Amino acid sequence: MLELTRDKTKEVISAFKKALEIANKIKECKKEFDGFVKAIGGEFVRPAPSGSLTRGKIEILPTGRNFFAVDPTSLPTKSAWKVGVETANKLLKYYLEKQGRYPETVGEWIWSVDAYKADGEQIAQILYLLGVKPVWVNGAVKGLEIIPLEELKRPRIDVVVRISGIVRDTLPNYIYMIDEAVAKVASLDEPLEMNYVRKHFLEHISKLKDEELALCRVFGSPPGSYGAGVSYAVEASAWRSNEDLAKTWVQWSGYAYTRKHFGKEAFESLILNLRNVDIVTRNHVSDEHDIFNCCCYFSYHGGFYNAVKALGKNPEIVVIDTKDISSTDVRSMKDEIERIVRAKLLNPVWISEMKKHGYRGANEFSKKILHLYGWSATTKLVDKWVFDEIAKTYVLDEGMRRWFEENNVYAVEEIARRLIEAYERGLWKADDELIEKLREAYAEIEGILEDEIAGDVQGGAIEIYTMNDVKNWELNAKKVIEAWVKLKK
Repeated sequence: MLELTRDKTKEVISAFKKALEIANKIKECKKEFDGFVKAIGGEFVRPAPSGSLTRGKIEILPTGRNFFAVDPTSLPTKSAWKVGVETANKLLKYYLEKQGRYPETVGEWIWSVDAYKADGEQIAQILYLLGVKPVWVNGAVKGLEIIPLEELKRPRIDVVVRISGIVRDTLPNYIYMIDEAVAKVASLDEPLEMNYVRKHFLEHISKLKDEELALCRVFGSPPGSYGAGVSYAVEASAWRSNEDLAKTWVQWSGYAYTRKHFGKEAFESLILNLRNVDIVTRNHVSDEHDIFNCCCYFSYHGGFYNAVKALGKNPEIVVIDTKDISSTDVRSMKDEIERIVRAKLLNPVWISEMKKHGYRGANEFSKKILHLYGWSATTKLVDKWVFDEIAKTYVLDEGMRRWFEENNVYAVEEIARRLIEAYERGLWKADDELIEKLREAYAEIEGILEDEIAGDVQGGAIEIYTMNDVKNWELNAKKVIEAWVKLKK
């Protein structure tokens, strides 16, 4: 009992010391002024790490130093490893409860924010799914170590990772780590039902006849290019079916990244990996951004899910919420979509604040609703009630429509047109009365714009075309189409 009391006392004293250390660091932030003066005077400003205080990165204090983004050799950090292990276990538990078995392959898409804000939590999650862990020497990752199956107490889960262009350009160590981990795991003499990486490697090499590509699990766009392509197709209405969007995603993502290859065309390798994916995920590290902020969210994540589904699978799609590392969570994408809809798009307070920004606020409404439509196009997870309420709030409300007309009529035209497109594509099963009112409102908006739009085609005329209708596009996608036909189940 006495020993327990002593331990508790040590914990309390340690906590107070840490609190005093942080308080002193905050006081030292007055150095911000000195740093600014030195910088504009061309003097030397001491370097320091950057990061997010809300995620507990007290090492960035005091401010006023010349911050650098990250030291890639330190990733994942030991603390990020703990988060990665925890979230990997929660992801597997989520799938087990849903499907009654382990996923054979997890589809991960990863942005550089994992390094710059989260110290490598998602790369840690990927490594732990594979059943390997980093070896740290003086804080730097110097290698990888196999976790024995007896310690892992589960199969080694395969992964297929879609990286962003910035990960490719600034974090090549991510590519090398995953590639090394996959090669190590695939070479283990273990039962195939306990090592899905080896199981899939043997399946792939029999088809590809190329060991490097059979082992490849990291894919991205070709060097020098960025994005996943799906957003361009969705925004241009350049698709008719799920397969159209899937082929677009594969065309933009089908380049292999390994320790040997840096952007080698590998459509067949990517498609073979996609055929095994049971769940598609990414980490959400901060509510400073949300899934409607940027077209890349639905293009990468929704496009990934759609590509797997178009190949005949029925995968889960989730987001792993790590914005509060003391309470990480795995959330279905449907729940995440509705969380942001309620928090922002249908939140009267948020709407009121956006309206204060006039033209720019109207553009924000339009952009987020366009991206909501993008999530519907790629996942079919946007419920009828969501589109109903968006239509009523932004287009059918007389006061709101007048506000748009005064501040940015082009924004409300885009919103109304996307809603009509969602209805015509069968993404939104709108009631006849509601869609009739929407068409009437759109006709009124179009009348206002009539003199300002050049050409014979009005904004409301939705012209749908695909790669089959554009000769150069079809020619560039020829290898993708051939691989798709050859390997689709």
